[in-house]
Amino acid sequence: MDLLNTLVDKGLRRELPTREEALAVLATSDDDVLDVVAAAGKVRRHWFGRRVKLNYLVNLKSGLCPEDCSYCSQRLGSKADILKYTWLKPHEASEAAAAGVAGGAKRVCLVASGRGPTDRDVDRVSDTIKTIKAQNEGIEVCACLGLLSDGQAERLRDAGADAYNHNLNTSEGTYGDITTTHTYADRVDTVHKAHEAGLSACSGLIAGMGESDEDLVDVVFSLRELDPDSVPVNFLIPFEGTPLAKEWNLTPQRCLRILAMVRFVCPDVEVRIAGGREVHLRTMQPLALHLANSIFLGDYLTSEGQAGKADLEMIADAGFEVEGADQVTLPQHRAATGGCGSHEGAGCGSHGDAGCGSHEGGGLCGSVAASPAQAGEPRTDLVAVRRRGAGTDLAPNA
Repeated sequence: MDLLNTLVDKGLRRELPTREEALAVLATSDDDVLDVVAAAGKVRRHWFGRRVKLNYLVNLKSGLCPEDCSYCSQRLGSKADILKYTWLKPHEASEAAAAGVAGGAKRVCLVASGRGPTDRDVDRVSDTIKTIKAQNEGIEVCACLGLLSDGQAERLRDAGADAYNHNLNTSEGTYGDITTTHTYADRVDTVHKAHEAGLSACSGLIAGMGESDEDLVDVVFSLRELDPDSVPVNFLIPFEGTPLAKEWNLTPQRCLRILAMVRFVCPDVEVRIAGGREVHLRTMQPLALHLANSIFLGDYLTSEGQAGKADLEMIADAGFEVEGADQVTLPQHRAATGGCGSHEGAGCGSHGDAGCGSHEGGGLCGSVAASPAQAGEPRTDLVAVRRRGAGTDLAPNA
């Protein structure tokens, strides 16, 4: 397929595809999905080999968020029966993180619901970062606390944070349809603050909210322009009790096409399969490893994930290897510039958003004609509320 050969060549050169090429990837048929995966897999292996980076989420504060993000189980007015608790103490968060590190995670992602942190919250999270780093040598820590005020990113950096996550989630044109309590521009500003403070920026999207292909391409092109180091791709988890509970717009093949398009647009950044992979990719998860070079291990913020042991077996069975703590994730040209080096005015990023607009680690749907993607069968049996790990007395899944 000439399209795929062109996209592979561009990916190996870090050249931005055209919008028409990105849209064409999303419009390919299910019959061609293995060809699409094979092509994008060449780009993934060129920049990242067969390594898979493991990340582990610790939900520092769950529920009771004042923001109204329609996709989020922690949103204002949510009826979802999730865990609700206030801030974990530093030693509690460190104990939770240790489970992920023991399972092979090299990055711990500290997440808290809310619009954004107060200065006192930044102090609290700074203490937590220091505790985790003191007890786990070489571990990366990413904070995800919502919208940042001036100076807060610098304080987190000084405490030892390596990265900051804040997802764009969807296109600027449709953002107002899913959230009214803050703006798309607010999110972009927070990613800029992370960059300017010298933190590795992490920003991604949520797929499956009923958006068009044009919206999906818009947000991924916007991410490349923002130039984060990692881009988490979340797939909407339709929690009962949220406005998007009836949105089952994804099939496993659709998810693979979305991941492939992200890889072609963002060839040399950490693309992470985040929340919802178990719900929507299901038995096709191993194929997704040929597109993304990073996943979350174990559970998510408010939902349960695949067993950590099963994640590790899946990686090994698919012929991949867990990235070691002594290995550098990003290609040399990005790592050498602090991870934020763009190419011809472009770049890209990673992670699973929380704080102001948290999801499970969870974009868009449609076709070139902006028609909805063929809906997947609702699999409410796969949406399991987290009842273990942080905020409970039960052992975490890692």
